[in-house]
Amino acid sequence: MHNPTVDYVVIILTALLVSGLTLFSGFGLGTILMPVFALFFPLPTAIAATAVVHLANNLFKLALVGRAADWLVVVRFSVPAALAAIIGASILVAFSGLPALGDYLLFGRSFEILPLKLVIGVLIAGFALLELSPAFAAVAVPPRYLPVGGLLSGFFGGLSGNQGAFRSAFLIKSNLTKEAFVATGVVSAVIVDTVRLSVYGLSFYTASFEALPAELAGLMVAATLAAFTGAFVGARLLGKVTLRTVQIIVAACMIALGSGLAAGWI
Repeated sequence: MHNPTVDYVVIILTALLVSGLTLFSGFGLGTILMPVFALFFPLPTAIAATAVVHLANNLFKLALVGRAADWLVVVRFSVPAALAAIIGASILVAFSGLPALGDYLLFGRSFEILPLKLVIGVLIAGFALLELSPAFAAVAVPPRYLPVGGLLSGFFGGLSGNQGAFRSAFLIKSNLTKEAFVATGVVSAVIVDTVRLSVYGLSFYTASFEALPAELAGLMVAATLAAFTGAFVGARLLGKVTLRTVQIIVAACMIALGSGLAAGWI
């Protein structure tokens, strides 16, 4: 059994640090926070809890910059993203009920390979590599493919919470100002988070609400406040700093966590 105090300390510190790091590391809050939640809770619960924190953090950003969004781009990108998020979130729910693919012994301990953890683990490691890659960061897809980008971003957002990499690649060439680029991305993230939370809620939260850990609501509130604090402090201390070392360290941690999930160690 996990210790609730440890849960709070680890998750709050992660949200605080990661929210500040996202200002210059290239990784999103959800990308890193979700595996940390997964250390203490079942994977579907971890993804849904992270989505709540991610949505709250993006609503905070939306209040700050939302007026600069390009609503034509929002419609072309975010409507397909919302539809695809329903599919991705539904697949997540379906995978959560599948039996183990197999098990194995390692150092005298038995580990199970679960379909959901395998898929999410591979995605986490894959997106860590993508967001670390300078080549992928330089990818800019022509504006006519915005609906395709919305489908990809929304699908992976619904399935695992990893939506930022595709979103940036497709929005970067939409002739947006810097302010409009940021605001349009935030609006899209809010839409996808809202849709996937609705699917998670209808699918497994309402069916087994009484089984959720009592401290989860408090943890989500604490993580959200920590994320706000991290963004506030980071914007003042680190907002104009680019640290490649931080990106490499974060990517290595994400690959390790993804591999651990896929192998059944987490």
